[in-house]
Amino acid sequence: MTYEIILAGFGGQGILFLGKMIALAGMIDGKEVSWIPSYGPEMRGGTANCSVVVSDRRIGTPVVTRPNVLVAMNRPSLEKFESTMQPGGHLLINKTLIEIPHTRQDIDVTYLEITGLAGELGNPRMANIVALGGLIGRVGLVSRDAVIEALKKELSGKKAALLDLNLKALDAGQQAALLPA
Repeated sequence: MTYEIILAGFGGQGILFLGKMIALAGMIDGKEVSWIPSYGPEMRGGTANCSVVVSDRRIGTPVVTRPNVLVAMNRPSLEKFESTMQPGGHLLINKTLIEIPHTRQDIDVTYLEITGLAGELGNPRMANIVALGGLIGRVGLVSRDAVIEALKKELSGKKAALLDLNLKALDAGQQAALLPA
């Protein structure tokens, strides 16, 4: 299976880190991966998105123009990328920040209170990891064990204290995604 993924939101939501974790977990799972970050002129508050490809076979191009997986963390991201999705793809919507409904009827859609769940954990900056848990719960993409290993690698040294909170955020997103809509 090949997942062509676009992760989109605004600067400060951890979009690029989310993409990096998916790519690293894919490598740990023995998959072929690519990761291309893109962000606007401001680091916080500007637009941010990245393209990630995770595949069982060689990747022909790392450029994702027709994603089969989209994570929309804010309204402008939903409005910009929903129309580009492949039929049958999966759309994960941050229901906390997006008050409009999706428009496509030919895709699978999951609404999660991503930012809200992160806030309940005491840190809204964990929204990216909540979203990652949601993707694992609904789509699969990569294995949970690989994500945990990737988080341990990224959050070693001075960031080791953040591992426990990231694992709680991962669990919260995965559990919420498994609940009936």
